[in-house]
Amino acid sequence: MIIVRSMEEKEISSMNVIPLVDIMLVLLTIVLTTATFIAKGEIPVELPEAKSGKAVQPQESVVITITKEGKIYLKSREVSYEELKEFLKTLNRQTPVEINADKNAKLENFVKVFDLLNQYGFKNVNLLVKKE
Repeated sequence: MIIVRSMEEKEISSMNVIPLVDIMLVLLTIVLTTATFIAKGEIPVELPEAKSGKAVQPQESVVITITKEGKIYLKSREVSYEELKEFLKTLNRQTPVEINADKNAKLENFVKVFDLLNQYGFKNVNLLVKKE
């Protein structure tokens, strides 16, 4: 029996693994960056500097974070302005509130949150800063 092969039919002797390695490296990068963010449990903000800042005693407080993009986070969870309003309505007015605003955040976003806290009668409000 004579087997005739055309030039187009070649026997595959090995598998090209380079595309597989490329995909695995991309997936590894995504997993590692996500895991780092989850492990820290923090929203990255660059705090403004102040000379008059003082240390406060650690207490159970509500942390409101404002990013430079204008996103609002409540206890590390992104919320809308309306959701923040609803949460603050139910909160005890004596609860300490910490505002963790990025130094590049729009002043308008900070003022909206601060004004909301004033409307609801929160008196124990702290602005987190980085000591110079």
